[in-house]
Amino acid sequence: MSMIRKVIIAAGALVCVLAAIIAIRTAMFNPEPTANIDGIKIDPVPKVDIATAAMRLGQIIQFKTISHQDPSENQTEEWSNQQRWLELTYPTVAKTMHREIVGVGTLIYSWEGSDQALPAIILMAHQDVVPIEAGSEKAWKYPPFSGQIADDAIWGRGALDDKGSLIALFESLDALAKSGFSPRRTIYLVSGHDEEVGGSGAQAAAKLLESRGVKAQFTLDEGGAVSSEVPSINGPVIMIGVAEKGYATLRVAARTQGGHSSMPSHDLAAVNLAKAIVAINDHPFRSELRPPVSSFLALMALQSDVKTRMAIANRWLFEGAIVNKMASTAPGAAMLHTTIAPTMLSASPKENVLPQMASALINYRIAPWQTSSDIMKQAREAVGGIPVELNWNAPPHEPSPVSSWQSEGWKVIHASIASEFQGAPAYPALVLGTTDSRYFKNISKDTYRIFPALLKSSDSILVHGNNEHIKINNFGRAIAIYERLIVTATK
Repeated sequence: MSMIRKVIIAAGALVCVLAAIIAIRTAMFNPEPTANIDGIKIDPVPKVDIATAAMRLGQIIQFKTISHQDPSENQTEEWSNQQRWLELTYPTVAKTMHREIVGVGTLIYSWEGSDQALPAIILMAHQDVVPIEAGSEKAWKYPPFSGQIADDAIWGRGALDDKGSLIALFESLDALAKSGFSPRRTIYLVSGHDEEVGGSGAQAAAKLLESRGVKAQFTLDEGGAVSSEVPSINGPVIMIGVAEKGYATLRVAARTQGGHSSMPSHDLAAVNLAKAIVAINDHPFRSELRPPVSSFLALMALQSDVKTRMAIANRWLFEGAIVNKMASTAPGAAMLHTTIAPTMLSASPKENVLPQMASALINYRIAPWQTSSDIMKQAREAVGGIPVELNWNAPPHEPSPVSSWQSEGWKVIHASIASEFQGAPAYPALVLGTTDSRYFKNISKDTYRIFPALLKSSDSILVHGNNEHIKINNFGRAIAIYERLIVTATK
């Protein structure tokens, strides 16, 4: 037998063995499932007048509770007026729940449960919104603070982020209080006043509750959503955030003598800064498949087509292709690594003056498997001998712990949402942004993040963008889900 023929036979045998391994691993693929919800009973809840609820969401959007980067620009009376409006609009909640104002304007509502031995539940939604980009008002279909109800939707800044959640929670608690419902487990509603600029109010609220010895079964905040656009899956999928990325902003500063622009030296602050920014940006963090993203993919694969299941079941062979496919989109890439985003630049106050200092801010969203120390180390290695200073602009927030998808809290949340979406599956997800809930890790066993509305991928550009709105039927679903969740978690 010729050598060539032997090589061909050996190669064929190797291919057959490889194919058999892939087929066997695909057939036996059985990742750890999420908790079974068959035993969770969802009771009927009071009906809410959705038209009235939509009108109220439109009304609260009209309060310009805008968190500016410079706090001196905030119209603080807007928060006071909005909080007074909540008290007047939901008098039953005001009578049933005890209200506290923490710091500048963060709200804590508490509904005491009949069994104080049970850990509480904490529900969250923030009061503030981001500004409208200057000059963009004409791009809005309806004025951004009009709260217009049109085209079967409620329009305006905050409809999705996060006044939609806030009003859905108030409507739910109001309906339950009016029905005579009495919880066994204490309920806290925490509404931060400055989530969009760091969440100092939520941080203060968490410290206050911790000082009182409060323990929670779970905390629920914004973050995930229900999606009907998960690849290879027909029907809605409930994406519950079980972790969120950390947050850190690096300040890069270059200093030189400065002087007149007509006589530039070879040592320019702006040039040194530019070199440093490029060096840092050109040293990205490696993309990796790690929990909870890898867990999401594994669970998704169980309901996907054979090709997808085969790839996920055989990551040892196909991981590179999976990573490349995910990294082809900005959201997909962000799930795989710590992101680096140069955002703000500052240098000379005048066009003909060489700056004595040029600085930049680089924002990082830290993956759950890394820390701020890793970020600083890599940045220092990237700039090497470029004469710049590297410091944190503010103390970093490390990534959150990863919460369980086997807990009772997960079961309640999944079952409550699935009752509205035909038994849809729930998957653990990584939240790319930051939420106020990160401050509650010391008092909450698990933290979950989802606004229980059916959202398209295109809806993501509405958050902090133009034409933010929520469909009325979607808003109504969220109210019903919150009702069921509260009843199921606290009965």
